[in-house]
Amino acid sequence: MRKDNRSYYDEFARWYEKERHHGYHRLIDDLQVDLLQEHIRGKDVLEVGCGTGLLLERVAQVARSAKGIDLSPGMLEQARQRGLDVMEGCATELPFEAESFDVDYSFKVLAHVEDIETALAECARVVRPGGKLFLEFYNPRSLRYLARRLGGAKKISQETRESAVYTR
Repeated sequence: MRKDNRSYYDEFARWYEKERHHGYHRLIDDLQVDLLQEHIRGKDVLEVGCGTGLLLERVAQVARSAKGIDLSPGMLEQARQRGLDVMEGCATELPFEAESFDVDYSFKVLAHVEDIETALAECARVVRPGGKLFLEFYNPRSLRYLARRLGGAKKISQETRESAVYTR
């Protein structure tokens, strides 16, 4: 049975960053920030699924404005402690006016969204004409998919199994 996403992220908000500052996770975070760099400088940017604000904190250093949303109060508490402009919300109902941002990005999040069509429409709605979307998906050619195929639907948290993550 699929656990709701808010509970899933609240469940591990306190230890989410434990392994994030080195190795594989740091490499992926660095690559994602590098990908964004030339597109966010001096721009109004939104991170959908900002979590504890690890990426948003780095984005905010070069963007004109950087906002984040997340549905987990536990994750947002840590992002607020970083002094970031974040609010509770979900990818399928973004709490912003149309055409509010130059760039909208979402990494490691959309694989957890069941209603992906609505989420994509919302991400596009809040970006200005000529703006950019950077959206990550797990697909049959991704490392995540390979690990899942080889290892099976193991637990990814105390209450949630790998099968709760969509590969599209």
